[in-house]
Amino acid sequence: MGDPKGFLKVKREASQYRPVCERIKDYGHVASLRADKKSAEQASRCMDCGTPFCHSACPAGNYIPEWNDLVFRNQWKKALDLLSASNNLPEITGRVCPALCEYSCVLGINNEPVTVRENELGIVEYGFKHGLIKACPPAKRTGKKTAVIGSGPSGMACADQLNRAGHSVTLFERDARIGGILRYGIPDFKLEKNILDRRIKIWEEEGIEFRPGVNVGTDYSCARLLEKFDAVALCGGSRVPRDLKIEGRDLKGVYFAMDYLMQSNRRVSGEKITGQELIDAKGKSVVVIGGGDTGSDCVGTANRQGASCVIQIEVMPQPPECRTANMPWPVYPMILKTTSSHEEGGERHWSVLTKRFVGKNGWVKFLECVKVVFEKDPKGCRQMKEVPGSEFTIQADLVVIAAGFLHPEHNGLLEQLKVEFDQRGNVKAGADHKTSVDKVFSAGDMRRGQSLVVWAVSEGRRCARAMDEYLMGESFLPAV
Repeated sequence: MGDPKGFLKVKREASQYRPVCERIKDYGHVASLRADKKSAEQASRCMDCGTPFCHSACPAGNYIPEWNDLVFRNQWKKALDLLSASNNLPEITGRVCPALCEYSCVLGINNEPVTVRENELGIVEYGFKHGLIKACPPAKRTGKKTAVIGSGPSGMACADQLNRAGHSVTLFERDARIGGILRYGIPDFKLEKNILDRRIKIWEEEGIEFRPGVNVGTDYSCARLLEKFDAVALCGGSRVPRDLKIEGRDLKGVYFAMDYLMQSNRRVSGEKITGQELIDAKGKSVVVIGGGDTGSDCVGTANRQGASCVIQIEVMPQPPECRTANMPWPVYPMILKTTSSHEEGGERHWSVLTKRFVGKNGWVKFLECVKVVFEKDPKGCRQMKEVPGSEFTIQADLVVIAAGFLHPEHNGLLEQLKVEFDQRGNVKAGADHKTSVDKVFSAGDMRRGQSLVVWAVSEGRRCARAMDEYLMGESFLPAV
């Protein structure tokens, strides 16, 4: 390493957020990009550790210590080459990844870990700023035609890798624009959509054909799909939400998180909302059910829309603020996460079970809730129990259910292809990503269930290699 004592000289310094009073008025990115000099300084903290656990923690297999060293030495082009070798979307993961690598950083045992995510973002943004990221079409084409269904992170990573291998790639997306959950599910204050557009433009120049607004299985028949293409990748994500089947669920004013976020993102991008009910939090008391990242995104969106108050509730107990004995280094710890959205206003309540929605004139007006505890039964399994006498109500004009997702949508494409599903309802595919249907593969949330963007990128890359091997008998694409 360039400076083996860097971690002793430099303290961890993450990117700075814009002031709340400023960022709450717009949908611009909440964080400010830090200077290249600051990234190089932070990269010096990466130790010359014998076994870099960050490698194994990162699903994409990023060469973290190596490109940290290069950044410290101001060898940005080499750092970018290494980063691009393992990650097709570092500008995305550098913004929205929960940084599994940082929680396994060796320095984190008795100090604060390296700012890996910010360093990654610093490298790729340096590349765009200095014109180092350019279209580089494959020198030779194989003559094989491939199709990728779904343009989320797994689909885009898969398409990019297949194109690098020299195959012709057509990427289908049923929504109006390319990007999947990255465009429509993540708010602009976490991921501005011009970040997607500049990468998509490069891929277009490299030869990938994008077909937005095409719902395969409806607008484009499965028979035609299998006839025209030599291999197909199903990367449609996990879009069936987990519902709360309780009294009052049919009241107006109760929505799924993705419906709320997708409409908001379309409004921010300038798309007209026609043929559907407008979901707007302005002047309303908003309750978000679900304590995860999607729920946090809903909190930030409601605050920007001018909600009078925002309350986020979660049925699970409040996580600890630091590692406990059952969450030792280097495992990813389930600790309390406070996001930029939480800093912008609102309340969070834990161990709260929603019993029923109560309304007036067909519209939700409040929630009836109860506190719960989790106790172990004689078999050691955790059981949820209501706390007697802890019933209470929460006023609500708008309720957003952010309780996660169950599995991909079965009707349409998947049913017509007659692919097998696993016990959870996901597309059944093994380590080789092959489904039960010949020449049809699957990757991302559609195969493994709801997960992280970085896992989706990794899945897409692995799927592309499996497809390349199927088509050519061997593959020189990376295995990770």
